[in-house]
Amino acid sequence: MFHRLALGAVALGLALAAGTSQAAPAPPTPPARAALPGAAAAAAGIAAAGAPAPRPQVTAVASAPGSTTALAGYAIQSTAKVTDSAAAVSSPGYPAAGWYPAGPRSTVLAALLAAGVYPDPFYSTHQQQIPAADFDVPWWYRSDFTVTDTAARTYLDFSGVISAADVFVNGRPIATAADVAGAYTRHEFDVTALVGEGANTVAFRIQPNDPRKKLTMSWLDWLQPPPDENMGIVRDVTVRRGGPVALRDAHVVTALAMPSMSTADLTVKAQVRNDSAATVTATVAGTAGPAAVSRSVTLAPGEARTLVFSPADHPALRLGPPRVWWPATMGEQPMYGLDLTATVNGAPSDTARQSFAVRDVQAPLNADGARQYRINGRPLLVKGAGWSPDEFLRWDRTYVEDRLKYALDLGLNTLRLEGHIEPDEFFDLADRYGVLTLPGWECCSKWEGEVNGTEAGERWDPSDYPVSRASMAAEAARLRHHPSVISFLIGSDFAPNEEIERGYLDALRAADWTAPVVPAASDDASPVTGPSGMKMTGPYDWVPPGYWYEKREGGATGFNSETSAGPDVPTLDTLRRTMSPAELETLWKNPSAAQYHRSPSRAFATLALYNAALAGRYGPPTGLDDYVRKAQLAQYENVRAQFEAYARHAKDASAPSTGVIYWMFNSGWTSLQWQLVDRFLDQGGAYFGAKKANEPLHIQYGYADRSVAVVNNLPSAASGLTARVTLFTPDGEQRYDRTVTGLSVAGGGASSTALTVPESVADLPTTYLARLLLTDGAGHEVSRNVYWLSTREDVLDYESSNWYSTPTTSYADLRGLNAMRQATVTAAASTTQDGAGTSTTTVTVRHTGTGTTPALLTDVHLVGAQGAPVLPVRWSDNQVSLWPGESATLTATYRTGDLRGSAPRLRISGWNTRTATVPAG
Repeated sequence: MFHRLALGAVALGLALAAGTSQAAPAPPTPPARAALPGAAAAAAGIAAAGAPAPRPQVTAVASAPGSTTALAGYAIQSTAKVTDSAAAVSSPGYPAAGWYPAGPRSTVLAALLAAGVYPDPFYSTHQQQIPAADFDVPWWYRSDFTVTDTAARTYLDFSGVISAADVFVNGRPIATAADVAGAYTRHEFDVTALVGEGANTVAFRIQPNDPRKKLTMSWLDWLQPPPDENMGIVRDVTVRRGGPVALRDAHVVTALAMPSMSTADLTVKAQVRNDSAATVTATVAGTAGPAAVSRSVTLAPGEARTLVFSPADHPALRLGPPRVWWPATMGEQPMYGLDLTATVNGAPSDTARQSFAVRDVQAPLNADGARQYRINGRPLLVKGAGWSPDEFLRWDRTYVEDRLKYALDLGLNTLRLEGHIEPDEFFDLADRYGVLTLPGWECCSKWEGEVNGTEAGERWDPSDYPVSRASMAAEAARLRHHPSVISFLIGSDFAPNEEIERGYLDALRAADWTAPVVPAASDDASPVTGPSGMKMTGPYDWVPPGYWYEKREGGATGFNSETSAGPDVPTLDTLRRTMSPAELETLWKNPSAAQYHRSPSRAFATLALYNAALAGRYGPPTGLDDYVRKAQLAQYENVRAQFEAYARHAKDASAPSTGVIYWMFNSGWTSLQWQLVDRFLDQGGAYFGAKKANEPLHIQYGYADRSVAVVNNLPSAASGLTARVTLFTPDGEQRYDRTVTGLSVAGGGASSTALTVPESVADLPTTYLARLLLTDGAGHEVSRNVYWLSTREDVLDYESSNWYSTPTTSYADLRGLNAMRQATVTAAASTTQDGAGTSTTTVTVRHTGTGTTPALLTDVHLVGAQGAPVLPVRWSDNQVSLWPGESATLTATYRTGDLRGSAPRLRISGWNTRTATVPAG
C-alpha cells in the first residue's frame, strides 16, 4: 500500500497509489551478540551487556531533488513509561531521557537486546525470562533529522511497520494507526508544510502486534516466538526530496522473444505527478539499458499521469540480442539499469533509478497437474529450501550473503520465503548470485483467515481487505524488477477466497507483474487462478531415507513445496553454544522430553519420533558425543536421499518430480529442527548430505529398487563414464564388485541407470557398506558416494500417515556400524591468502591404517586457536569416506579475519576415527 498524504495549511488529503522507494542503503542494525556467527559479533561493535548505549544519531537529509535519505535510527520507549503528550514527544528538542537506541530497522526487542537489557535469548530458555507484558502497550519510536534547504519538497516514505502506527511530524499528527496498518503496506506523506530548516522530528507510536489478528508476520511452529511479536519498524523510513514534479513507480516491463531469445522488448513506465499549485511542463528523460528515452508532459496542479515508452515510439527499446539473466546453475546474471530524471524549466525535479534484467519465466502444469518451471524456455527442477530471517528481524547484509553462498555451495537453485519477505537488499543479492526465490504470504495466521474452502480461521473484518490489497500492490511493485523472483504465492496452506484473490490479482496486474502467480503451496485451488500445481503432503518429522523414492505422500513426484524428515540436530560445537549442560544431558538421555529449542507446537515439542528411529536403526546412544555422532550420520543419509530421489525422478515419463523445497534451509534461532545449516553457520551431516546429492555429475543408489544411476546436472552431456559399485562388510571385506564402462548421460538433469545391485549377495551381513565410484574417460574420479545399508529394510505404514509423518513399523538394522574397527586418518595442509581478505586451506586426508576397515564419514573442521569453528567456511567436499590407502584433497575458503589473528588448524574426526587437531600451515 502506498499512501500519499499532502499536508496543506490545515486540511489533510489522502490518495492511494502503488509505488516503490528509491531508498539508499542504510547501515544495518547488528544482531545481538549471541545471534551473530563467528567473528561477526566483534565486527558489529556491539556494547557489552549493561553498558550505556549511544544515542541514535541525527540524520542529515540531502537537499538534491530526487535524493532519498534513510533515517539513521531511533530512540524508543514504552508508552507505559512516557507521560508526555504526542505533540511533545514528536517535537524537536524533546530530551528522550532514559530511552533506548534502536537501529534504522529494528523491532522493540531487537533494540532491547542490543542494549543488553535481557540475557542472550538464543541460549537455553533465557527467552522465557523476557516479560511479554512489556509489549502489550504501544512503544514510541522517535527520530531527529535536519534539513538545510526548505525550497525542495519533502516526503516521508516507508513500509515495514509492525503492526500499525500513529505518525507525527514536528508535533503534528499526519496519520493514524488505521491508516498505517500491516507489515507490508507502503506509505508516502508529503510533509513539506511541516518541515523547517534545521532540526525536525518524526515519531511513530507503534501498536502491539498480534499476527492472529493483524496482517503482519508470525512464526507459527518454526521457533519459540519473540515476546514482542516483532513489533517495530523493520524497513527503512526515508526522507525524499523533490521539486514541483514527482517521479514515481518507474519500472521496466521486459518481454523476451521465445524460443529464439534473439530480441527483447522493453516497456518503460513512470508516473509523473505535479505536486505544485501551478500548471507545469516537465520533461522525463533517461536510459533503460542501452536505450535513451525522452518525453515532455504538461500537468495541471495535482495531476498525475503515467508515461509509457515502448519500442513503437522508441525503437532502441527493442534489444537484439539481449544479455539474458539465468539462475546460477544455468548461466550468467547480467543486469541492466533504468535511470530517469524529471526536469522543470531545465532544472532537475526528481529522479528514479532501478536495476532490471531480461529473462522469461513460465510455470505451466504438466500432464500430472504438477507445476513445471521453465527459465528462458529450459525446464528447471526446483531444488530449494525454506528461508528464515533472524527471529528478531535484524538485518545483517554479510550474514545474509554468507547464507546465499551456502545455498549455492549446496547446489540449490531456489529459496522459498513464506511470509517474512526480506528487504530490498536480499533480492539484490539473489539477483547478483543467481538464486531464485519464491516469496508469498504465510500460513496459519490472519493471512489465511478467509480461504477457498470451509476451514475455520481468523475471520476478516472490512478493514482487512484494503490492507491485503495494498500489501500485494506494495510487494508487487517492490519485487517485480528482480529476475530472481519467479513467482508470488498468494496462499500457503490454503488458497484465498475469490474476493481476496481478485484483490491480489488486480494489484499484481496494476503493477505489471509478469511472473507466474501460484494460488497456494498446497494441493489447493483458487476460484480464479485454478489449481496450484504444488503439494504440501509433508513429511515434517522423521521418515527413513527410502521414503523419498516412493511416488506417494511426500515422495519424489510433483512439486513438494515444503518437506523434510524434521529434526536436524546441529554439531556438538553449536549444541554447547545453545543448551545448558543439564539440557544436553536430557537431550540424549530422555528421548521423549520436551525440547524448548525444537518448537512451540505440540506436534513438534519433542524429538520422540527421531530419537526412536536413531536408537532403532543405529542403537541407543551411549552419551552425548555418541548421540550427536549418530545424528550426523542419520541426517546425512536422509537429506541425501531426499534430494537424490527428486533429482532421479525429474525426467520420468510418468509422474515426474518437478520441485522440492527442503523444510528448511536455516532457522531464525538456535534450533534442533528444520535446518540444513545452523544459526552459527556450522555444517553437519544434513549440509554435506545435500551437497553430495546435488553435485554436478553424480552417481547415486536408489533405495526403492537397488539401482545405481548417474544424474547429470551439467548443461551438456557426459560420455565415456565408468561406474563401479562395491559392497563391503562394515570392516571393509569385499562381498560384491561390478564395473560398467562406456556410460553416457544427457545434460540438464537427465539420468541414466548403470546397473542394479542384486537382491541377494552371498555372505553379506545385515549391515553393509556400498561404495559407488564414477570416473571419466581419463580415469579421474568425478563422483564418490558411500552408503550404509541393511538387508533388513525400513517398513512404512502408509495407511496410518498423518500430515507430518508416516509411521515406521520396523527399522533397518544399521547397528553393525558400531562394531567397526578404529581407522587411522592423517592430514597434511597448507594455507594461502589472496590479499583481498580471503584464505584458502588445502588439506589432504589420507587413510594410513592397515587392514581393510574404511574410515566412515571423515569430517574436517577448520578451527581457531581456542578450538572453536571458523565460520562461515565453504568446503569443496567434506565428510568423506576412505578405504585404507585412499586419500582425498579438500579445500576450505573463508575470511582471513575470522581467524582473529590465530593460525588455522584442522580438527579431524569421523564415525570410527579418533578426533585429532593438526596445524593447517
